[in-house]
Amino acid sequence: MNAARLKEIKAHLEGERVSLERQLAAQGLGEVDVDEGFADSGQATAERSELIAVEEQHESLHKEIVAALARIEDGSYGKCQNCGAEIPEERLDAVPTTTLCVACKQAATDALTRL
Repeated sequence: MNAARLKEIKAHLEGERVSLERQLAAQGLGEVDVDEGFADSGQATAERSELIAVEEQHESLHKEIVAALARIEDGSYGKCQNCGAEIPEERLDAVPTTTLCVACKQAATDALTRL
């Protein structure tokens, strides 16, 4: 079940990536012409920045999905990469790309909040 869901999400992300790349290409990634005016150049820059940020988020999620599919192939999917415990099916359903069980994820989150 998780493999099919991950493949579906991966295909969706790949389609969105093509769309984002087209939008970025249409806007151009170069500098905005000074003749466009200050407000227009600021708006164009903000729109490009937003598209680039979305594209980076998609790329990160795509990498996580590819890694999860590889773990399914090698049989390590569903095992915590920190402690080796089985990750509950409910957690895998909620976060199919997860590599940590709930306890290890909580410990990692707690450690970050203490910094």
